[in-house]
Amino acid sequence: MASFIYYSSYQFYKRSVTDKTAHYYKKSIMEVNWLSLVFLVASVPSGFFASWMLDTIGLRASIIFAAWLNLIGCLLRNITIFNFVSTESKYPVLLTGQIVAACGQTFIMFTPAKVAALWFADSQRALATTVASMSNPLGILAANLMSPYIVKDKNDISILLWICSAISLLGVLMSMIFVRKSIPPTPPSPSAASQSEPFFIGIKKLRKNGAFWLLTLSVGGGLALFTAYTTFLEQILCPQNYDNNFAGLSGALMIAFGIVGAFVAGLIADKTKKFSEVTKIGFCLSTLFSIAFVQLARFRGQDVLIAASIALFGCFGFAIYPTALEMAVEITYPVAEATSTGLIFLSGQIQGIIIMLIAQFIAQPLSAHDAALPKACPQGGSFDPQDWTIPNLMVNGLGVFYCVVITLLFHAKYKRMNAEMMAKAKSTLNGKLHSAVN
Repeated sequence: MASFIYYSSYQFYKRSVTDKTAHYYKKSIMEVNWLSLVFLVASVPSGFFASWMLDTIGLRASIIFAAWLNLIGCLLRNITIFNFVSTESKYPVLLTGQIVAACGQTFIMFTPAKVAALWFADSQRALATTVASMSNPLGILAANLMSPYIVKDKNDISILLWICSAISLLGVLMSMIFVRKSIPPTPPSPSAASQSEPFFIGIKKLRKNGAFWLLTLSVGGGLALFTAYTTFLEQILCPQNYDNNFAGLSGALMIAFGIVGAFVAGLIADKTKKFSEVTKIGFCLSTLFSIAFVQLARFRGQDVLIAASIALFGCFGFAIYPTALEMAVEITYPVAEATSTGLIFLSGQIQGIIIMLIAQFIAQPLSAHDAALPKACPQGGSFDPQDWTIPNLMVNGLGVFYCVVITLLFHAKYKRMNAEMMAKAKSTLNGKLHSAVN
């Protein structure tokens, strides 16, 4: 589990220091945003290989492979700080490092539900999925808090790069030392003891599962919206005179409250098995608070309300992800866990690419009145403040759409729980018959 946390701690670090990254590499804000977009783009083709490897070769090999890809990506990015790399070559090398790390990301993001299914009893699976899946945003939380205080000016980018590489190296060491087996000696549940469908047969079965595709659309959309908010948070807030530190704090609050919300949701889902209800309630409340955040971010001097709204958005929004992953496994059983949950993640990546590209395209120049007011981000050069009202309204509209789809159209049938109940009943009956014969 620790390797998950250390892996994910570096990947979104540039989002809270976007302006300084742009100045350091002498690139536009659009090109800096591609450092986030490339994670989404690269993980789509690599995701299918990750699903196959996790379901065919196993957890241990996949986790170690991902940790090494992460470290190699970090080291490639570090090359950009040396003088022998020309100014023109720095950005392509940086982008290459991001692509390599992105390929490793898919293995980690596809792993939580599989770890829970293979290593934990049915009364612990939702919480186990929560712990594993929340390690990624926990790393982002550390990055959001750390980056603005480390990077005081553009020359401090190199310090952040080396810190991220050190964390990634620790992740490699921990994954190789502590991840010793792919499966436990004794299966913790009947479903863990059964054989999952082969990868390609599982893909074919999913084609006819309408409930799964509704879940994939909605939860993938929720992931895409979270990615958009974390990427553009500074750019949304700085025109209204909210500085990098406040943007970093807001992102940290969103994730910190989100982790708490996810743990509570995981406990409730484990105890009640009401995965669908927990997911739907989380969707509705997170949509309401995302609308509140967007409206408050249009005004100056609303620090407390903005921080509260985005914290509550994270609290209820994060509750969706681990419970939805468990629900995906439930409604697609006996399809392998990495296949069903991996497709949800890939849906989020694809939708994230589309949303982020459109959002940047439709962002408008500041009005003459707003342009004359004090701002916490530099004007001109590589970082031009923009009016994000239209992109924010688009994101809110999509959130409402996903909420309607999951709330009104999605209906779950828990196939894995039913199969386990039948297996337990059969085992009990066989035990009684054996006792009667004796």
